[in-house]
Amino acid sequence: MKLRNTAITRANSACLPMEDCVGIKYSSVNEGEERKGGHGVPKVSIIPLIFLIFYEVSGGPFGIEDSVKAAGPLLAIAGFLLFALIWSVPEALITAEMGTMFPENGGYVVWVSSALGPFWGFQQGWAKWLSGVIDNALYPVLFLDYVKSSIPALGGGLPRTLAVLILTVALTYMNYRGLTIVGWVAVFLGVFSLLPFFVMGLIAIPRIEPSRWLEMDLGNVNWGLYLNTLFWNLNYWDSISTLAGEVENPKRTLPRALSYALVLVVGGYLYPLITCTAAVPVVREFWTDGYFSDVARILGGFWLHSWLQAAAALSNMGNFVTEMSSDSYQLLGMAERGMLPEFFAKRSRYGTPLIGIMFSAFGVVLLSWMSFQEIIAAENYLYCFGMILEFIAFIKLRVVHPNASRPYKIPLGTIGAVLMIIPPTILIVVVMMLASFKVMVVSIMAMLVGFVLQPALVYVEKRRWLKFSISAELPDLPYSNVEEDSTIPLVC
Repeated sequence: MKLRNTAITRANSACLPMEDCVGIKYSSVNEGEERKGGHGVPKVSIIPLIFLIFYEVSGGPFGIEDSVKAAGPLLAIAGFLLFALIWSVPEALITAEMGTMFPENGGYVVWVSSALGPFWGFQQGWAKWLSGVIDNALYPVLFLDYVKSSIPALGGGLPRTLAVLILTVALTYMNYRGLTIVGWVAVFLGVFSLLPFFVMGLIAIPRIEPSRWLEMDLGNVNWGLYLNTLFWNLNYWDSISTLAGEVENPKRTLPRALSYALVLVVGGYLYPLITCTAAVPVVREFWTDGYFSDVARILGGFWLHSWLQAAAALSNMGNFVTEMSSDSYQLLGMAERGMLPEFFAKRSRYGTPLIGIMFSAFGVVLLSWMSFQEIIAAENYLYCFGMILEFIAFIKLRVVHPNASRPYKIPLGTIGAVLMIIPPTILIVVVMMLASFKVMVVSIMAMLVGFVLQPALVYVEKRRWLKFSISAELPDLPYSNVEEDSTIPLVC
C-alpha cells in the first residue's frame, strides 16, 4: 500500500475546494469491469452484497417476538411497517448516496470527516465500532441459547464460556479467510434461515383468524422494549458502507443491493408476524425471544420446530461474521485515512484486515458477559449518537456543496432532504430518552473515552511513537476550516 504523510496531506487538503476533493475519481469506482481489488482479492458482487446487508441489519425474524410481547400483534405489525418507512428507508437512501460519493473502506467515518473534520470523524468511528462490537457479543450467546435445549451443559458455567470462546475463534477465522467467503456463506445461511418461515407461513394460512391482528391494549404497552426491539431489528443499514472499497463497481451495485435487501428484510419480518399472530391464540407473555420455534411446533410439528431452531442458530453465525467484517474493515479504513496507527491497515494474505479482525474479536469476548436487553439498549444508544453525526454530515454536504459528484443522489432537494431526516431524528431522541440510567451513564462514559482518545492519538503521532499514514490510493478529504492535526471539533 502506497502511503503519504498524514500531516502534509491534511495541510494540503485543508486548502482544497470541496468540488476538487469530492470530485476526484476513485479507481475502484471508475473501473466498472474490474473484479479484483488492488490486493488481488476478488471484489464482492451484488448477490453476496445483498445478503451481507441482510445480515448486517436483520438475519431473519429471530428476536422480533418481543415486539408482540411489548405491544400486541397490531402495534407489532404496524410498528415494523412504520419504522421501515421513517427509519430504514431514509437510512438506506443516505447510505446509497454517501456510500457512492465516498466508495472506500471506512464508510460513515469518511462522510463525517469530510463534512465536520477528523475529530468528529473519529468520534463517529469510535461510537459505531463500539456499537458493532457490543452487538456482535450477542450472537455467540444467542447461538448457545438455541442449542442448549439439545445440549443442557451449554446453559451456563465453564462449558458455556468455553463454547463462546471456541465459536468466536472459529467464526473469526472465517473472516480472516476473506470477505468473498463471508459473502457466499451469508447467501447460504440467509436462504436456509428464511425457508422455514416461508413454509410455516404457508401452513398457517388455513388457520388464520384476522380478528387476532386487531388485539391491542394501549394501557399495557412496554414502550421501552417495543421501541428498542423495532429499532434494533431495523437499523445498521449504513454498516455496509465500511466495506465499500471491497465492492465491485459500488456506484451501481451498492444502491441496487440496498433496495433489494430492504425488501428482503422488511418482508422477512412482516410475513411471519402477519401469518403466525393470526394462526395461533396470542398470549403476549409467551412471545419472547425464540417463541417462533414453539409456534412452528404447534403448526407443523417437531420437524418444523427443529428446522427453525437450526436456522436460528446458524443465523446468529451469519450475523456474527458479517458484523465482524464491517467492524474490522472500518478500522482498516480509518487507518488508511491516518486516524489510527498504520498497523491497523495491515492486510492478511487473503486481503482481510488482520489487526482489525483481532481487535474486534477481542472486544466480543470482553463484552459477552452482558445480558440480551443490556446489549440491545447499550448498542442502540451508541448507534444513535453516530446517526446524529451522519445526518448532520449528510445535510451539510448537501447545503454547502450541492454540486459535488454524487453517482447516486436521493431525488430530493435540500428542503426535502431535511424533511426526510426529521422523523428518524425524533425517533433517535425518543430511543435515547427511554434508555435506563445505567445504560445512559455507561454509554456517555464510552463516548467520552473517544473524546480523549482522538487527541491522545494525535499526540502519539506528533511524538512519533507510532506511525500514521494515509493511503496514496485515496483522494484527499477537505477538512474545511479545520486546522492541521486539530483536536478541537471545529465545524465550518
